[in-house]
Amino acid sequence: MNTRNLIRWAGVSAMVAGMCFVVVWLFNPPNVLSSLTTTRWAITYSLATAMSVFGLLGMTGLYARQVEAAGWPGLAGYLLWSLWLVLALPFTFFEAFILPLLATKAPALAEGFLAIFTRSAGEMHFGVLADLWALSDVLFLLGGLVFGIATLRAGILSRWAAGMFTVGIGLAPASALLPHELRPLVAVPIGLGLAWLGYALWSERRAHASESVPGTASPQLSHTGVE
Repeated sequence: MNTRNLIRWAGVSAMVAGMCFVVVWLFNPPNVLSSLTTTRWAITYSLATAMSVFGLLGMTGLYARQVEAAGWPGLAGYLLWSLWLVLALPFTFFEAFILPLLATKAPALAEGFLAIFTRSAGEMHFGVLADLWALSDVLFLLGGLVFGIATLRAGILSRWAAGMFTVGIGLAPASALLPHELRPLVAVPIGLGLAWLGYALWSERRAHASESVPGTASPQLSHTGVE
């Protein structure tokens, strides 16, 4: 498989990650002990784990496609947001596959771990884990903004998609001012923007593949990024 095809499939990974991001935030169950043994919890955090894996692959492809045009801001944004995904992966894996077991075997431990995400004072303290989760919020916000702006400036992929992603990231802190039931809606432009960027990357690679076959090229496919 050549580099062009790898980058194209990275676009598919970005699409999957973006849609997982939306579903996870819209259907995320409450961080309470009774949620841990539900099917909704298992599905949501399994998708969250998949989002981290596919997100890492997708972000790598998105950055590789615009590496020169995005410059050092693109590299910085890529590294910061990828680090957020790397940090999120073990947390979501633990929530999906280990925490439900602790809910029945060691409920006090499970409730203490949930306190990391609710930022409440629990009976148990997890020290560095709570600090890492707090750091992940900074990486998510700063990395997403820098990468989104760098993608906008590069102009290689869809500016509409990059703009949606960037605006969604910028609005994320304001979600704390919204009613609790409306807060997950802030995730929609972020996830859709990421999925749209992935589609722009995938469709561009597909168009290039068509142009490589004699007689199949079309003048309308010379620029395939959705603007």
